[in-house]
Amino acid sequence: MAFGRIERTEGDPPMSDINVTPLVDVMLVLVVILIITAPLLASSIRLDLPKAEGTQSADAPRFVTLVLDKSGQAFLNDKPVGAGQLAEQLAATAKQNPETEIQLRADEGVPYGQVVKVMGLAHKAGLTRIGFVAEPAK
Repeated sequence: MAFGRIERTEGDPPMSDINVTPLVDVMLVLVVILIITAPLLASSIRLDLPKAEGTQSADAPRFVTLVLDKSGQAFLNDKPVGAGQLAEQLAATAKQNPETEIQLRADEGVPYGQVVKVMGLAHKAGLTRIGFVAEPAK
């Protein structure tokens, strides 16, 4: 050490990395605020809507059950029907509500051709919504 001279020691070099911890803390606080306020914003407008007769919602879509057993006999809503009666009753159902769904339950032993004939009768009557009902596999 020289006389009158102060030696300086080099300090730590400046840090060039960003400290991410405060950023994460701020972001978590913002997320909590968002989670708390979002449900409040969704239902902030309260309305008393006027009542009118013409605004009733439509009934749930109706359905009819059509069953084909092993012998090929058709049952419409659990009542046995012949091929001619089936076509007439499906046409009457289509006149009442063309959006009526047919829930078709056919036995495994029924030939595919028989199922296709019944589907054709339904389509000809004007019923195009057909649901096939099956049991889940075990």
